[in-house]
Amino acid sequence: LVNILLIQLKRIGDLILTTPAIAALRETFPEAKLTLVMSREGAALAPAIIGIDRTLVVRRNLSDAGDFFSVASSKFDYCVDFTRNDRSAFLAFLSRAEKRVVSYRVTRTSKFRRGAYNEFVQRRMRDMHTIDYNLSLLEPLGIHNLSPPVQLNLPAAAFEKASTLRRQAKIDDPFIVFHPGSARAEKFWQTDRWADVISHATAHEEVNAVLTGGTSALEKAHLAEIESKLPRPQNFSRSIVDLSGKIDLLTLAALIAQARLVVTIDTASMHLAAATRTPQVVLFGPTNPFHWYPRESPALILQGESPLPLREFVSKQPRIPMNLISTQAVIDAMNALLSAPAAQAL
Repeated sequence: LVNILLIQLKRIGDLILTTPAIAALRETFPEAKLTLVMSREGAALAPAIIGIDRTLVVRRNLSDAGDFFSVASSKFDYCVDFTRNDRSAFLAFLSRAEKRVVSYRVTRTSKFRRGAYNEFVQRRMRDMHTIDYNLSLLEPLGIHNLSPPVQLNLPAAAFEKASTLRRQAKIDDPFIVFHPGSARAEKFWQTDRWADVISHATAHEEVNAVLTGGTSALEKAHLAEIESKLPRPQNFSRSIVDLSGKIDLLTLAALIAQARLVVTIDTASMHLAAATRTPQVVLFGPTNPFHWYPRESPALILQGESPLPLREFVSKQPRIPMNLISTQAVIDAMNALLSAPAAQAL
């Protein structure tokens, strides 16, 4: 029995973009035991990760000692580190795996990190889409030319919670999920433009609007400002419901799966929409879509002053302010995905 340790301690989006690599491992080693070590931020997604036999959660406190002991006491054949920091290097070292794989870039950091591994893949994340980078780390295990899609297997309970919540909040079909928030304020788009886009959707497209977001004070303030700029309820032909900070991650994923469309910035909701194949309009600014754009769901990517969605991406580009994206560009992209041809493609 092949015993494989996978280490992904980054954010939710990074975890979702690791699922193709997990699928490739499962296809290549169908009888293997796969253990995934994840961060506390991504722990809520554990029930939806396909192909994993065991999960360990690093919470960055004393409770991690048990997980470290579990890794050290197991006999791993392979260890693949998708994270490349001190904590993941320590876990790789503890695994004592015959092959401990990481990007060669780790050799340019500390001696401690370098000494934790014995297989170094000659790939740079900045040259590749994140999915392809993660898949490239499997090459020392003999895995080449496999590219499974991003996929989550959401539990039935998540859909039940989403449906119950929709009944209680009177969110009828069709509805659009708007996700303006992020942990990084530099990704925020202007609140008045969000208000204009939401107003257009509810007044002209006759869809319900659902606002989602995180629980941080920063995101809450951003959402509150957007809502303060929306017209009074009687001016809408459909409803607007604020669910930001009120639902867990799996319920959000199920809600996105049921949505007609998602309009979001580059954050976890984008990756959830990709995993559930929900059409989406994505606003990019300081991050480069070359590395992160959705490849599965019907997606229109907006960045900078272009009035049209991007169709080509480059690996190197300057940081682009979010405020260069026009309101009309977002409305046009939204209308395009709500159109009849787009609906038939779903």
